[in-house]
Amino acid sequence: MKPIIQTKELEITYNQGKSNEFKALKGETVEIYPQEYIILFGPSGCGKSTLLYCILGALPSSGGEIFVKGENIYKYTSDQMVRYQQSTIGIVYQSFNLIPSLNVLDNVSLPQIFAGVDSVEREARSKILLKRFGIENIAHKLPANLSGGQMQRVAVARSLINDPEILLADEPVGNLDSISAEQVMDTFEEINQKDKKTIILVTHDAKYLPYAHRVYYVRDGKLEREVINPEKAQIKKTEAGTTIITEVEKLARIYPYSSPDELRVKSIINYLTQKLNFEQLSRLEGVVKEMLEGKISGDSFLQKMITPFAQEGIGLTRSAGGMMTQKMKKMLEESRDVMRLRKMREANAPASYQRAFVRRLRAHLLDVYTGQVTPLQMKRFDEIIADRVYGITRKEDFQALLNLPLAKGGVGFGARTARAMTLYLEKLLAQGVPVAHEHEQEAL
Repeated sequence: MKPIIQTKELEITYNQGKSNEFKALKGETVEIYPQEYIILFGPSGCGKSTLLYCILGALPSSGGEIFVKGENIYKYTSDQMVRYQQSTIGIVYQSFNLIPSLNVLDNVSLPQIFAGVDSVEREARSKILLKRFGIENIAHKLPANLSGGQMQRVAVARSLINDPEILLADEPVGNLDSISAEQVMDTFEEINQKDKKTIILVTHDAKYLPYAHRVYYVRDGKLEREVINPEKAQIKKTEAGTTIITEVEKLARIYPYSSPDELRVKSIINYLTQKLNFEQLSRLEGVVKEMLEGKISGDSFLQKMITPFAQEGIGLTRSAGGMMTQKMKKMLEESRDVMRLRKMREANAPASYQRAFVRRLRAHLLDVYTGQVTPLQMKRFDEIIADRVYGITRKEDFQALLNLPLAKGGVGFGARTARAMTLYLEKLLAQGVPVAHEHEQEAL
């Protein structure tokens, strides 16, 4: 498969030749493949939006080249660039950029007016998109009468009206509350998975990184590193065909010189991360490593979370730091239950002891489920938990069985719950926290 977007030694220099010359991109080479979800992540002013607007065709390079679908877009004529920006690429901005004097329906239809589409066709297409994103009831309202989340969903619908292959998003949830932000981010994931659009999203918020197939970490105009999300099937193929059992084994292929403890840190960071900036995230890795190595206690971990950033802490509020500490302690204890169960299996411990730890793991996973669970569901849930922990089944099998209806031999939790439980169990499996040599009977 060939990249849909490719940059070669791309440079962007503002005010070139002047006293205030500034190099925003410093010779970057990137390959993005069709249907990938890519996140450009880093602090403000690092160059991530600059790269985005290069891809849009709005910011000519100072050096190097950029190709989209095999064509150098900055060699386009004016008419070719217009067609490219109308049909190949769409963009969603942080500030929505809706026309205040036009209602929602007309805002969504606007790109098709410029594309010469007749009024009947563009209105029909706009209504389909509004219905899809659950905002058809506001079609005739003006932007001033909408919430931030509604305005951004209108902007997303507008970006898709010409059915582009590539969707760009520049801090699209930066102005939204947490609930609206999650809804919009889920919308982007649906567009990527269902519509097979290539998405390139800019953010400085680490909690959104799990949405991506790959993340480019950007700092000072350079791509510091590329991180592959081990929880998503990769479109960019780096190796053929081997099945990787655990997340740590996947991470080991990405970071071949990292120790097992360093890989465990990388696995747990996204789970713990709240709304941290780039510098806080980097420092958090060190604190998590100390906790995993047993160098600090839960109380010390909390103290580091709430110590001001200028004093070498993370700089969280006491409430946020307390929540993160509890999540960390809970995950480490629950991962020990996984290791106890594996040790029992290896030692051929009595089945009753093994079942007791399977039930404990089931209770941990049910923390994310608010519905009622029948005895038959619990029996099947226990069976597939044991099979996954023992390595009999793969992650994909576990998730599929959780989602599969009871009548078809599954557990019947539904897709969203199945995904949440699967991701959490994989985090527990990844940690491999050692257990003390206690009598397991006493632990019961």
